[in-house]
Amino acid sequence: MAGKLDGKTAVVTGGGRGIGRGVALLMAQEGAKVVVADFGGSVEGQGRDKGPADEVVDLIRSKGGTAIAHYGDVADWNDAEDLIRTCINTYGKLDCLVCVAGILRERMVFNMTEDEWDAVIRVHLKGTFAPTHFASIHWRQRREEGQRLIVFTSGAGINGSAGQPNYAAAKMGLIGFMKSCANALGRYGVTANAISPGAATRMTDRGLAAAAAQREGSVAPSQVSGGSPRDPGNVAPAVAYLCSDEAGYITGRTFAASGYQITLYRDMEPMRRIHSPGPWDINYLFENWKGTLGEGLRLPDFRQPQGGGA
Repeated sequence: MAGKLDGKTAVVTGGGRGIGRGVALLMAQEGAKVVVADFGGSVEGQGRDKGPADEVVDLIRSKGGTAIAHYGDVADWNDAEDLIRTCINTYGKLDCLVCVAGILRERMVFNMTEDEWDAVIRVHLKGTFAPTHFASIHWRQRREEGQRLIVFTSGAGINGSAGQPNYAAAKMGLIGFMKSCANALGRYGVTANAISPGAATRMTDRGLAAAAAQREGSVAPSQVSGGSPRDPGNVAPAVAYLCSDEAGYITGRTFAASGYQITLYRDMEPMRRIHSPGPWDINYLFENWKGTLGEGLRLPDFRQPQGGGA
């Protein structure tokens, strides 16, 4: 039986662990030739280890698939160029670039250091831009339909995670980057889309509830998620579809993939307007804002007054 991605080649960044691992395995299972790109660092982006990428490559090959490993830093300009060149030189082309690689440096905005901000922005934003830059040169030269860019956003950005201002900013920035690429590269046969995943990974193991449970002796959620709705592999089918020829009609969109459901997000769109016949009269604006732009708006529940007065 033919695979859904037969004849495709793909680069998957962050492909050695978690969601990226699941993506690489499924794409190979569906017939794609895969470059598993992962430098094997910690969740904070520290250290190097070829083991995770090699393990995924070995697993793919053991099942009859085709894969090679790349251990570079996706946010390093030269490493990113070498990554894309390696795919093209090895497989003759690049069809799909899936950018999953990321790190965390959590801190409330008033405690966050400059280094913590810069490190996360670098890996998520530059680590997506750099390989995309070199991929886009190849795609522009090929000018063939079926070329795919998938970036990974997050509910932390969409909803505004309080303790992750750097991560939230990077992940929302990637939606803008994706839309820019969808508009710029469409004429060359490229579609670009974003996925907001939900799964148990090394990153989510650091959440407050999960971390507290682990301090009490519980196993990390990512270690027992296999076969459950929180299995990172559940994100991969959405990626496979968006990378397939079937998805040529979809670009510039954001999806959520979590458990056994996939969701399409509505794009930002104007909700309501207030007009002035000329330069704003500040009194007119103050008198009319609440009944127009402000209608139905309220503070979140945690900001509402608690209890009642006498």
